[in-house]
Amino acid sequence: MTPIPTASVPTTSVPTTPEPIRTNTPTALGKCLSLCVCLLLTLTLTQAWAESPANVDITASGNAIIAGHEFSHDSREFKAPRRYMVSLPEGYYGNTRHYPVLYVVDADFQFQHVSALALHLARMGKIAPMIVVGIANQGQSDYLYTTTWKSDEGEAFGGADTFYRYLTKELVPTIDKQFRTNPHKALAGYSMGGLFTLYAMTQANSPFDAYLAMSPSVWYDKMSYIERLDERLKQGAITAPLFLTLANEQEMGVDELVTALKGYDAQKIRWQFKHYPDENHFTTALPALNDGLLFLSPDYGLDGGEMLALGDYRAVLDYFAKRKANWAGFHIEWLQAYQFAKYLFWSKQLDRLDEVLQAVKAEFPDSLTMVTVQVAKGFNIKGQAEKAKAMLDSVAKQGEASPYWHREMSLYYQGMGDEANAKRHQDKALALAEEYRLNTWELWELQ
Repeated sequence: MTPIPTASVPTTSVPTTPEPIRTNTPTALGKCLSLCVCLLLTLTLTQAWAESPANVDITASGNAIIAGHEFSHDSREFKAPRRYMVSLPEGYYGNTRHYPVLYVVDADFQFQHVSALALHLARMGKIAPMIVVGIANQGQSDYLYTTTWKSDEGEAFGGADTFYRYLTKELVPTIDKQFRTNPHKALAGYSMGGLFTLYAMTQANSPFDAYLAMSPSVWYDKMSYIERLDERLKQGAITAPLFLTLANEQEMGVDELVTALKGYDAQKIRWQFKHYPDENHFTTALPALNDGLLFLSPDYGLDGGEMLALGDYRAVLDYFAKRKANWAGFHIEWLQAYQFAKYLFWSKQLDRLDEVLQAVKAEFPDSLTMVTVQVAKGFNIKGQAEKAKAMLDSVAKQGEASPYWHREMSLYYQGMGDEANAKRHQDKALALAEEYRLNTWELWELQ
């Protein structure tokens, strides 16, 4: 959905009209030749276009790459159906974990890039994996109505109370029932959706415990929101983290909001404001969301070199343990496990593997199999088959449910010349990958 026009004024200057380019006057023959060439080019390009693969019906001949699904349910609050979209984190079907949820306002406009970014950052070890829920609006008029409270702006505005009740009484409970969620729920919005995000932050007993407001339209209703926020801050009622942004805009009311927030640092409100002078109101949503997610999970992951700089394995695990205080907590995901295994080889701590894995089991029990399999992978690569087998045997019970465990077992047996067992484990790895609906990059890793 295209954001509504706001009171923002771009700070960029308007370019001046360039001088016309002067050319020599063409002769009649030149004009004729040029016309013939143009006609020939047009015919050639038209034929090429008709035969081009770009004219193929992609929906009939290609496989869809699914990033999420759209659902609909009947809303008591709106007395009409409402839609929502859901994107699940990678590996969701291969475990029993419960995940944080990021709710995004204005899903028809925002959901695809938000869900893609959340998946990418989690895959790269920058944030915790999370469920992304897109809160759909039913067109532009519905968007304006649901994101604003009653004011002298007119009857087209004023449905924020209804929208908020819908979220808290209907949509959030539905998501909690349908999917494995944990108590951490963040709300994100941009423009008028950002205004609603701020509105939700001031409500009592909000189910959300983090807020991302990108270029919010604080100007609405003569910036009355700032008074509303001031009252709640004085009551000490707001403790959830807030990420607030502004592009190269003026008269949005965000500067005044930042000034108000600065007066309450003593109350330990965790908030951050970021300005994007090179972005405008329409381009700021994606970079702002990227930084907002990193704000909720600061310094989440490490690569092998950074682990080396910390010292021995105990220092690395202590670093990871401190990340549990992040909004979404911390788990040793596949990339951290891979980097940690490499680090153990590089730092020559393999003689302490029993000690290391016992510590992982005690502090990150649901990551033990993943870490152990990555260590076994290192031994398989180095041709130390018996050490790889010992590692895999130590988590055999849990490993039976892991496609990666079966893959390393297959490589072990392949190295030992036992083709039957190698095939048995490889087939099991691929069967589990299909059962867990792993993404294509993971499927090819298992080939």
